[in-house]
Amino acid sequence: MSTDRRRLAALIVLCMGMLMIVLDITIVNVALSAIRDDLGFSEASLAWVVNAYMIAFGGLLLLAGRLGDLLGRRRVFLAGLVVFTTASLGCGFAQTQTMLVVARFVQGIGGAMTSAVILGMIVTMFPEPKEQARAIGAFAFVASAGGAIGLLAGGVLTQTINWHWIFFVNVPFGVVTALFAVRLVDADEGTGLGSGTDVIGALTVTAALMLGVYAIVEPAATDGWTAPATLSFGAASVGLLAAFVVREMTAANPLVPMGIFRSRNVVGANLIQIAGAAGMFGIFFLGSLYLKGVLGYSAMGIGLAFLPTTIFMGALSVRYTEPLVSRFGARPVVITGLSLITAGLVLFTRAPVDGQYLQHVLPVVSLLGIGAGLAFPSLMTLAMSGVTGENAGLASGLVNTTAQVGSALGLAVLATLSASHTSALSADGRSAKAALVGGYHLAFWVAAALVAAAVAIAATLLQSIGAPAAGDLPVGDDALAPA
Repeated sequence: MSTDRRRLAALIVLCMGMLMIVLDITIVNVALSAIRDDLGFSEASLAWVVNAYMIAFGGLLLLAGRLGDLLGRRRVFLAGLVVFTTASLGCGFAQTQTMLVVARFVQGIGGAMTSAVILGMIVTMFPEPKEQARAIGAFAFVASAGGAIGLLAGGVLTQTINWHWIFFVNVPFGVVTALFAVRLVDADEGTGLGSGTDVIGALTVTAALMLGVYAIVEPAATDGWTAPATLSFGAASVGLLAAFVVREMTAANPLVPMGIFRSRNVVGANLIQIAGAAGMFGIFFLGSLYLKGVLGYSAMGIGLAFLPTTIFMGALSVRYTEPLVSRFGARPVVITGLSLITAGLVLFTRAPVDGQYLQHVLPVVSLLGIGAGLAFPSLMTLAMSGVTGENAGLASGLVNTTAQVGSALGLAVLATLSASHTSALSADGRSAKAALVGGYHLAFWVAAALVAAAVAIAATLLQSIGAPAAGDLPVGDDALAPA
């Protein structure tokens, strides 16, 4: 097999691994009601089917990315596949609430190990700018559109078989991906742990991220943002993050060299990931609730309703975004894509109680797909621009971490605001459906504001890829050297 064909085959394998992880994040949402009825979850405890995964996944992404640089990214990728696939089997066989929640936590560990290193492997595998942009576009399509595909797959499996199969389907997927990865993805040795590995920093940042994600998905979502538990866990997370930064500035062999943040593109892209993911990906959840609770769609119907998002994302990410970036630069493409997402979210605020798909839903999901297909591949290219090979795993883990934290934050904020506004409207005498729609409208406005903030960040922080502009120091050996 020629080198180019081997690299293309390896890219497909890596994207298969990412697709499996992304599908699992959303596929579970469709099956939650079936899981609740079968295992006897209460409404409050049911959230742990999602939260257990998110806490492990979001908390370990940064550490997993750095371990890929140190131990070898293929090694971490394969280990993650083994953990994720084994845990999926445990989820499928779960007959009790505790067994399912524990297996979901382990699944999150495997998901973090697998997904954190993929983007770093792609950047290393495709060093030439144009081919790298195309490869990142394929990855971005899978990472973004996989959520919409998961809604459809979850509906099909839950309705035609049962909820256990949303987990069993991962087993052959994971085995095949691992076998092809062993054969097609070249091994890399990593830089080695060395005698000065920053164990304290690793433990500190992992605990900080886990506490932060927990504060968002549990006490904030159930008790409110000013509840004592929310404030306590949030303060502990911020305190540990501050301690981690201090540690990294003084450690002989830091887990996260602070020089990586000297690039405006790296900082800007990750800030945009937080705001953009918070605004957009919470809408998949709330939009699904609107289609189900207000318009009466089935689980499969919800997946089909979001299908145009996937189609537009795929067409743009794989075929058209890279030529646009080459012609106009990544920054204007990001801004255009984020602006289209904002427009789609604003349009969703006009969806009525008796909404029609062609008039009120199709334009929204189309704008979201076009915007995401333009914005996110370009954004990932910027996030990885200038990063040296020995730090590619770290940058990959970082961009995945900010996306996941943004998604968790957005979902908690939007769901909380929507629920509280719905309760207030019900108290004022609105009908049940009218109150629900009013709550969703508020969430859609807030989501639009978050993505608009991402547009502002892109306009002020991002710079075109190419020779560094004055004041923008390179992210490489020089940037990481002591002052």
